[in-house]
Amino acid sequence: MNNKMCYPGICFLAWVLLAGFQEAVAQNTELIAPEVETARTDAYEEQLENYLRHFLVEEYEARAANRWNRDYSSPAALERSVSPNRRRWEEVLSPPVLSKTGPLENKPHPLGEIKAQWLTLPLGLLTAEAVLAFPEGTSEQHPVPLIIVQHGIGSTPETPFSTGAYHEYAKALLGAGFAVLLPMNLRSVERRNNVERYARLAGTSLPGIELVRVQHLLDVVLADPRVDAERVGMWGVSLGGMATMFWMPLEPRIKAGVVSAWFNQRRNKMAVPDERYSSFSPREEHAFFNGWLTEFSDYDLVSLIVPRPLMIQHGKKDNIAHWPQVVEEYEKAMVHYHKLKMPERIELILHEGGHEAIVEEGVRFLTHWLTGTINEK
Repeated sequence: MNNKMCYPGICFLAWVLLAGFQEAVAQNTELIAPEVETARTDAYEEQLENYLRHFLVEEYEARAANRWNRDYSSPAALERSVSPNRRRWEEVLSPPVLSKTGPLENKPHPLGEIKAQWLTLPLGLLTAEAVLAFPEGTSEQHPVPLIIVQHGIGSTPETPFSTGAYHEYAKALLGAGFAVLLPMNLRSVERRNNVERYARLAGTSLPGIELVRVQHLLDVVLADPRVDAERVGMWGVSLGGMATMFWMPLEPRIKAGVVSAWFNQRRNKMAVPDERYSSFSPREEHAFFNGWLTEFSDYDLVSLIVPRPLMIQHGKKDNIAHWPQVVEEYEKAMVHYHKLKMPERIELILHEGGHEAIVEEGVRFLTHWLTGTINEK
């Protein structure tokens, strides 16, 4: 300790505490050998992991069976029967209450030949920000459907207009006659880890905060007469796929969804490390949410989206999952639609590629369900 920066009494107290700590460590070493203590603690850690993994994985089916009481007699009956689960899902995300504190700001945001706009909506200490673009020929007399286009963790709102894993799918949606709203979510693992820690302390979650930001943006954007407010879809890639899966159960204005490079056998993905797929742990703390695996594996969560149309896209070379497990989870998700006699409303695009969007199929799906007269709930 630097004596020039320390009062004598404080320095002496610090010296006494340090000496006492060193003595306690030495005495503990005499009472138990370090290797014995390490082995004991390792064994306890293993017990805890086995206990929690057993709860999350092996006990999941029985636990979930007791928590879901689905009534497939009609779409309305199903929605009513899962309303308790929907409330519990909202508790998982714990979206905060935010209020608009100013008007929407709208500035030009050209993206090459695309005449986009950058939106900023004040929400107290936060803002909701997004790119908005309309297809050619849009007018109040000819309003168009809107697709929420959600980027992934390593990308920005501009990325879906670019090549690479996104294959310019935002541009393809514009070409198909959709307006696109591209919300800005927090980018990078490190940043999301940092903010998610604070969010948990505050009793919320980053996906919950970002959901509310998008909901406030929708309030304003859907009031634009150039937008057909009854024809809203969402298409997210990677962590944007997470947003699509997470938000559709809580935002009924989204009438159809495409989930690219996210859908998974969720229990294995989150709790069972395996060389056949990547794991979030230990680097990506942001991806773990309180209560997620109590009853909300991906196929169960889909029953909070039914009967709205849903497409799942997954590449066999995408190491976020072992693709046969994705198929298994999807087949369980299909059951909800089949029991309602609506099998055409869910679709799996299992392709030979990797972590990417499959543009032609996604555009086809959204065009089918959000144009013409097919937009019934």
